[in-house]
Amino acid sequence: MRPWLTGLAVIAILAGAVPALAQDVVAAQQEDRVDDIVVTARRAGAPMWTVTRGDSTVILVGSISGVPRDFAWRPEALQTATARSQRVLYPTEGRASMSDLLRLMWRIRTITNLPEGTTTADYLPADLQARLEGLMVDEGDRWRTQSLVGLGFDLLEKAGRERRGSGAADVVRRAAREARLPGEPVGIIRGDEMVEGLISNPPAQYVPCIAVAIAAAEAGPDGAVERLEAWRSLRVADVLANPLDQALNLCWPSGDPDIAPALREQWRVATGTALDQPGVTMGVAPLRILAEPGGVLDQLEAEGADILGPDWKAEP
Repeated sequence: MRPWLTGLAVIAILAGAVPALAQDVVAAQQEDRVDDIVVTARRAGAPMWTVTRGDSTVILVGSISGVPRDFAWRPEALQTATARSQRVLYPTEGRASMSDLLRLMWRIRTITNLPEGTTTADYLPADLQARLEGLMVDEGDRWRTQSLVGLGFDLLEKAGRERRGSGAADVVRRAAREARLPGEPVGIIRGDEMVEGLISNPPAQYVPCIAVAIAAAEAGPDGAVERLEAWRSLRVADVLANPLDQALNLCWPSGDPDIAPALREQWRVATGTALDQPGVTMGVAPLRILAEPGGVLDQLEAEGADILGPDWKAEP
């Protein structure tokens, strides 16, 4: 009987060990899978960070606007990594209703012009006005009474801003659609909120935008190229220090005093929620919202999250 009892005991021990062993194998496979996704994503050459907490992983891709379609940054790797994730977080969406559009059209003169009887010289310091005069010397006089929101857009065009392109958000969105991955924007900005800001904010609100937009226009297309090269080279602090990037952050709509805090809060909440879910979440967020002082990465670091990726802090 003793050999039989011994055999039964061994079988019982092995039977009890099988579930634990299976769990270890699954965990190891999951870890290898996550590592594989992370390594693949980083081959894209775009700034990204891997944030882990327990069995949850969030890959945060720092996107910038205005990436030309012919700009080489290996988006195929990001496409592959996206297809292997479980879910995707997209940038905030703006949604306007027909009533918002009608209100915009009704107040178009208020939105496109400075208050009657005033010019840019009534709002800008003398040194900024002088620099603006130099940039607009061939533009006639219409710009003098144009709203500072519209003037900011014109200066960004002089800075070489690309309106159309194929940035990280576009790449991830297409890859997720092909892989039929679930995804959602981190938040919604309503059209009435955007229109209200354009109508009610005083012109002085946009003077910081004009200041950095003038610097970006003075740098011209070369400054825009430097921004792209810094982004591709993972020099995050250099991207944030670029005048064009600063202008895009301070000018409408990103610089709207009501919209800007909402954008940052939406990403903070969405990232925390994703870290409560098992598996891998791919998130494409504006680089500045992630890497600015006090931004999402700083907040995650303060909460003790494990963050791997390029250095995002400027040298003291």
